[in-house]
Amino acid sequence: MLVSAQSILSGDVRTKDLPVTMDQMSLWRSGELIQKAMPDLSPIDRDFIKGIFEDELDQFWSRV
Repeated sequence: MLVSAQSILSGDVRTKDLPVTMDQMSLWRSGELIQKAMPDLSPIDRDFIKGIFEDELDQFWSRV
């Protein structure tokens, strides 16, 4: 499913094709822990859904 997320750092919106279902997204949005709602996703893909983009995070930490 195509999932769009907004970066918590830059506000940019990106879209990625991830192996998740609407039911899993609904569980997470209802308060379920993302790793429980979507156990087959990698940590990087779970972060993407939460608006944490790996490349932006790397740039952020390189400036700190």
